[in-house]
Amino acid sequence: MTSENLLEIDGSFGEGGGAILRLSAGYSILFNRPIRIKNIRANRPKPGLSLQHLLGLKTLSELTNSTLSDCKVGTKEITFIPQNKIKNKIHVNITTAANIGLLLQPIQIACLCFNKPEKIEISLSGGGTFGKWAPSLNYLQNITFQIFKRSGLKIDVKIEKHGFFPKGGAKTTYILYPPKKTLNPVNITELGNIDLIQGEIIITNHLRRQGDNIGERVQKSIKQQLKKTLNVESDIKYTWVNSLSPGIGLSLWARSDTGAIVCTGTILGEKKISSEKLGTMAANKIIKYIENDIPVDNYLSDQLIPLMAYIRDKPSSIKVLEITNHAKTNLELIKRFNNRNYTITKENNHYIIKYQ
Repeated sequence: MTSENLLEIDGSFGEGGGAILRLSAGYSILFNRPIRIKNIRANRPKPGLSLQHLLGLKTLSELTNSTLSDCKVGTKEITFIPQNKIKNKIHVNITTAANIGLLLQPIQIACLCFNKPEKIEISLSGGGTFGKWAPSLNYLQNITFQIFKRSGLKIDVKIEKHGFFPKGGAKTTYILYPPKKTLNPVNITELGNIDLIQGEIIITNHLRRQGDNIGERVQKSIKQQLKKTLNVESDIKYTWVNSLSPGIGLSLWARSDTGAIVCTGTILGEKKISSEKLGTMAANKIIKYIENDIPVDNYLSDQLIPLMAYIRDKPSSIKVLEITNHAKTNLELIKRFNNRNYTITKENNHYIIKYQ
């Protein structure tokens, strides 16, 4: 493989963070393009590969038998030469609270083009099921992977143990079923009618207090705010779990009669935020989407763009409240691999992202 064959990617473009690395590695497999990434995470306080990104690259390389250049924490340039010789089972050991959803994002993209084996199992020891600025596994399970399933890609997640910052320590399994047929396009432009808002609050046992049930307080606050503003029924559950580190993570979502699933994304509890305020914050977030008739939340839009761009024979479109920096980076980056154009149309209080 000569240098002329490599697609050169500047890791400092756009937001200049880890997303460029994760997306590029996934697209390298998806479009069979060898890549060289320079200036990795150039816009971050500590440039170069973090342990999480290094582990994600090595996991993708191992699963697909691809060639990854020698690299370590702090490396600022890598090359990746893709293969499509997929193993049916691998194990990943994570010694930090690295977010599992982000770590596996390149595989989530790459597997769109897999057609075998029948099933791929990735077991993970360690890492975080919840983390800042990252999708929780609960979010992926209830939102992202439900939309993927309609397009023809099935991904299951089994959570045996949750992990929170700083110790992580999760125990999880990803099971991927490569598509058997041509993937269906994604068209989610109408929210439609909603008659139930669901939610899941995960709380570690460290936070149990006699006479003070955090779960009930967050739950009550959510229900009150939803009832007052939308007058919609809700089904909000809370679950106590064992974990190495204390934490609270929650999501609210609503399925509509159009098939849309709009969600708050992942919301984390913090020491300075009361249980009541946390619940109100979550409720207000989903209320904003519903009141503005938005069927695709800001976090889901970024997850769906690779799928939309990859499906070439039919148009795809989604309606979003805003075009996030992550989405902008994703849209521009994928053009480097497949030269497919997209359009963004602003209409009143929303945007339409479309691939023809």
